[in-house]
This record gives sequence, C-alpha cells and structure tokens, in this order.
Amino acid sequence: MEVEAVFKQFPILHSDAFVLKKIEFDHLDEVFEIYSNDKVFEYCGIIPKHNIDTVKNMIGHFERDYNKRARVKWGIFAKHENDRLLGIIEAFDFNQKVNMVTIGYFLAESHWGRGIATEAVKILVDFLYKDVNVNRIQAEVMPLNDPSKKVLLKNGFIKEGMLRQATVWSGKGIVDLEIYSILKEDYVK
Repeated sequence: MEVEAVFKQFPILHSDAFVLKKIEFDHLDEVFEIYSNDKVFEYCGIIPKHNIDTVKNMIGHFERDYNKRARVKWGIFAKHENDRLLGIIEAFDFNQKVNMVTIGYFLAESHWGRGIATEAVKILVDFLYKDVNVNRIQAEVMPLNDPSKKVLLKNGFIKEGMLRQATVWSGKGIVDLEIYSILKEDYVK
C-alpha cells in the first residue's frame, strides 16, 4: 500500500463531471446542510449535528484526522459548480497488514438519486487501486440502506454477508451491518 499517495499531499481526484477535494471552512454552510439533516444519517453511525459551531469544529477535525493519517474526507463537487459541496466521501481504517481500506459516503438530500454517489465511489476506487495500490476496499451498510447498496453494487462490490449485532453505532445502539467489498482482482476484470 502506497499510503504516501494519500497522505504526502491532500489528493485531488476528478472525473469528467466531479471533483473530490479538501473541505474548507468556506464550505461551512453546505457541510452544515448535510450534517444537520436527520435523513442523511438515518442509516449511518453518525449523530446529526444541529449546531453550526459544532460543524465548524468538525471541519477542523477533518484536517486533524488527515494529519494523523487516520482518515481522509473529500468534498464531492460538481466540476461546473466547483465551490458547491454536494456530499462527502471518505477513506479510513487503512490496514497496511492486510492492504485494505474502508470507505463511506453521504450526500446532501437535495442531491440524492442523481448518480453522484455512484460516480464519487468510482473515482475513489480508481484512486485507491491505481495510486494507493490497495488490495481490498470495503464498506459497511445498514441492512435497510438500499440506495447505498445499489451504489456499491454498481461499482463492482460484492455483498459478503451480514454481521449480526456486531457493532455499536452512535445514536443507533447495537446494529447489524452488511459488508460489501471489492478486491483488486475483481476491479482489474
């Protein structure tokens, strides 16, 4: 795993339609729009934040986590609206022994159902395989989160199974999680 491709300098990723780049304090209103919406986090282990100062502090935590080499959060931006944040995608749990990383993503509700998450996951998967040279990418999904499952399946992920009552998610208690993954050998095909 080439972690320096991730952590030497914040990577800016793009496709023809979207740019994944660093979230700045200038994006506070859009980050607040996402984090204050209960529907966005209905199937996530994140408690919505209804205080804009809390969300402002979180943006600083994004930087802190990146500098600790623990987690990368990219803002998802449309290329034709380069400063309008549509959603967030992240990579975390960089397991160098197994050569594996976990991803997660969420969009502002106003951008649901338009293929944005599917495209953002594709951009991130391409980067993680081509530049970071990981072998396995995985995502954990709550069983009722059908839209997220579709995003993963469209990107070649395979449902591996259900972890029953396997973890505690903030605001949700003990939850079941479905595990989806894609291996480099699947990606290359």
